[in-house]
Amino acid sequence: MDHSRVPVLEALQEFRRRGDVVFGPPGHKQGRGADPRVAEIVGMDVFRSDVLSLNGLDDRRQSQGVLSQAQELMADAVGAEQAFFSTCGSSLSVKTAMLAVAGPGEKLLLSRNAHKSVISAVVVNGVEPIWVHPKFDRERHIAHPPEPDDVRRRLREHPDAKGMLLITPTDWGTCADIRGVARVCHEAGVPLIVDEAWGAHLPFHPELPVWGMDAEADLVLTSVHKMGGAIEQSSVFHLQYDRVSPEALKQREDLLGTTSASTLVYATLDGWRRQMVEQGHELLDAALRRAERVRAAAGDLPGLRPMGGEIVDEGLAAEFDPLKIVIDVRELGISGMQAAEWLRAERHVDVGGSDTCRISASITHADDDETEKVLLDALRALVDRADTIERRPPVHLPEPSALELEQAMLPRDAFFAEVDHVPAEQAPGRIAAEMISPYPPGVPAVAPGEVITAEVLDYLRSGVEHGVLIPDAAAPSVKTLRVVARR
Repeated sequence: MDHSRVPVLEALQEFRRRGDVVFGPPGHKQGRGADPRVAEIVGMDVFRSDVLSLNGLDDRRQSQGVLSQAQELMADAVGAEQAFFSTCGSSLSVKTAMLAVAGPGEKLLLSRNAHKSVISAVVVNGVEPIWVHPKFDRERHIAHPPEPDDVRRRLREHPDAKGMLLITPTDWGTCADIRGVARVCHEAGVPLIVDEAWGAHLPFHPELPVWGMDAEADLVLTSVHKMGGAIEQSSVFHLQYDRVSPEALKQREDLLGTTSASTLVYATLDGWRRQMVEQGHELLDAALRRAERVRAAAGDLPGLRPMGGEIVDEGLAAEFDPLKIVIDVRELGISGMQAAEWLRAERHVDVGGSDTCRISASITHADDDETEKVLLDALRALVDRADTIERRPPVHLPEPSALELEQAMLPRDAFFAEVDHVPAEQAPGRIAAEMISPYPPGVPAVAPGEVITAEVLDYLRSGVEHGVLIPDAAAPSVKTLRVVARR
């Protein structure tokens, strides 16, 4: 296919050339009604590019097929049979994908290290989750993706499961054996969905971890805004084989998605695909070399322990995305959250993620020598000034087995049940009616329907005292919890 073409951008350019005067949404009418004070900050071109797909980029009959052409080019670029754009981010795309495979009351295998959006999907969709627990790294206190044997065992225990949802790469860049899991699923006659939100860049360079479509997955979701070049909320479904119906996928997306899709998302997805096909290898090659330098330099700094390929050598993960700079800072006597706060306040450097043990920074094709220098200078300053950072009460990290809570009710039933709000001291032994997710990375420590334990409660409360953010709990202080009523 001709990847120099960008159907959405070309249609937007033609819309501007024609000078159409619109008498429908959006109400700002391509910036005519925009507050100049707003346009001064976000730019007038944001408003000029905000055009409806119907009676805007295309006529009401979609006779030019602008979006379908762009999606066909995306599928060709990444080796998928079909691709569909989504403007609601992969948080919504994962709900759509799950609904396309399993309906209310049906079983679906899920990695328990899933983002809160996956747990939300379980509540919204009403599927019965069959948790596949990740491989826990005791030394680093980090969860890596589950392995094929873990999936095989759960499928044997639940032969009526409709499929599997695998999360890879994780927020920390560790990757699953997608091909191995896919073959286990296919032997059982069920599809594999891969939530590859952090992996939009993977198809475009051979030194990166294997791309889900190349590893025999049936349906892969990517968040192009995370490691790619499209704006926030840019998501793509990639589909192959016949285990997931494209008709069902489109209908589920129509059920959950917006009817007022953003042309800004479509246009930047279209442009990013062209950029990667034409220049992706060169751009990602430079990013890979840059990440190597950053990781090596960080490793030379006292108190910093960057994570890399050794986790593959140790058998903890199948692959590792080298563009993720994940650094354990515990030897500095501080937490990753404290390091992130200090870097932002003192060096104006915003890292991509942090938790009790580490920080992470993503290197992408957008980085250059200046951003590389800024990051390394900030890390050097952090090491030099770490002893000035106020010490906080430690987070009580539980044993890995303590994080595998008993599922006593379906998440949907627990979430919508009659509830009590009880003091934290009375919560152990009660069934949670809410999600409680230390954020980032936003993996729920407690999901609705799970039995709360004293160990997990101690972990959460000590985390709050340390400064952990828990935005989804009814009481972010975790002084009270929302539990299923006993009456």
